[in-house]
Formats: sequence, C-alpha cells, structure tokens
Amino acid sequence: MITKRIIPCLDVRNGRVVKGVNFEDINDVSSPVELGKYYSENGADELVFYDITASSEGRSLFSDILRQVAEQIFIPLTVGGAINTIEDFDRVLKCGADKVSVNSGAIRNPELIYEAAKKYGSQCVVLSADVKRVDGRFIVFAKGGRENTGLDAIEWIRRGAECGAGEIVLNSIDTDGVKGGFDIEMLDAVCSVVSVPVIASGGAGSINDFIRLFNVLPKVDAGLAASIFHFGEVKIPDLKAELRKNGIPVRL
Repeated sequence: MITKRIIPCLDVRNGRVVKGVNFEDINDVSSPVELGKYYSENGADELVFYDITASSEGRSLFSDILRQVAEQIFIPLTVGGAINTIEDFDRVLKCGADKVSVNSGAIRNPELIYEAAKKYGSQCVVLSADVKRVDGRFIVFAKGGRENTGLDAIEWIRRGAECGAGEIVLNSIDTDGVKGGFDIEMLDAVCSVVSVPVIASGGAGSINDFIRLFNVLPKVDAGLAASIFHFGEVKIPDLKAELRKNGIPVRL
C-alpha cells in the first residue's frame, strides 16, 4: 500500500522562512536551514522550498540558501520560485533539489512543462497552482497569488498533467493560513481530472484535518502545511502516529 506523505513547506523571503494568511500579512518565522534540518530529522517525508517573491520581484531564486538547506537534509527536496526556463531547472537541480516546482513560469510558457519533463523526466516536474474562487469558479493566480490570470484552474491543471507534470501541488488561497481544514471541494475537483499524485496545500489546522483529508479523498497523496509545523502546534511524529491509528498508511 502506498503511504501518505507529510510535507512541511518553507516559504522563503529575503532568506528567511515567513508565513501569512490568504497569501497576505506575512510574518517572519525562522531560518530555512535550521527548519529544514529539523524537519529532516523529525519525520517529514519531503520538504518544499518556495522563494515566494522571486517571480514578483523579477529575480533569480536564492541559490546560496537553497544549497545550504539541501546540504542539511536527507529527504527529497522540491524547490520553486522564478522557474521560467530549462536553465532555471538545471541551476536548481545542481543546488541539490530533487524536484522542481513551476507556477508562474509555466503559465507564461506552458511548453516549459513539456520541455522539462522530456529532459529530466516527469518525476522531476511539479506543477504548483495557486487557486482561488472567483464568482463561483476556481481561478489560477500567478506571482505569489497577486495576479488573477483568468485561467480555469481545473482545466489548467489537467493540461499541465497531460504536458508531463508528474505531480500537482494545489494551493488553496481561500484556506491558506486559516487553519479551518483543507479545501476538500477544490481538491476533489482536481483529483477527478488527473491521475498523477496530488498534494493538498492550504488550511491545515489540526491533526484531524489530515485524517479527514485522507479519509474523504483517498486519491490525495500528501498533505502539505507550514505554520502548524513551524510553530509546534502539530509535531510530525504525533501526526503520523494518529494517522496510522486511523488506518491511514504512513512511513514512521
């Protein structure tokens, strides 16, 4: 049986891990190097590193800090932020990433997904989508949730998977940082159109939110969270123990 993955997320701005609510009201948390090492040693299955302002600021991702994080961890590392070209993929992989997450860059150039999958393999290409409800529709936002693209999210994600994305991270802007639970409706809509792994992101506030996620949507492969892990509200070993008690397969 395939185990469900628990993935902490490091949102990095100016070299520090930060966290906000609904992609706004950003506050400083910690050093990404220290946090990455902690999660690697305390039961995380993977780690996600997002340079959250690289795209909106029109600059390259912080390679030096990424390299330091990669040197401290022994779990798979997914990296995103200003990934616009195949050269960006190459640079990030050489810094120690195992998978590369594309978002705004793929929106501007959907061929990037196909080209990267062809060169590095689908397992290396993660399509991250920041999605918000607008007039009852799921719409994709770019540049860290700042720009309404007008793209229908379900169609965009389906297309991305067809182009070669080997994994989908669905970031619900509506539930981000609110701690009221994952966006089950949005996740269900995505799971119904793709066959690749789907990672749920946005809304985790308790252990029960993860239990409900995997019980209600068994197609979801992983749960991603930030603040509840960063601030010690939920410890990953405790979360995994409870998941296993509830019949949800995890790696202990």
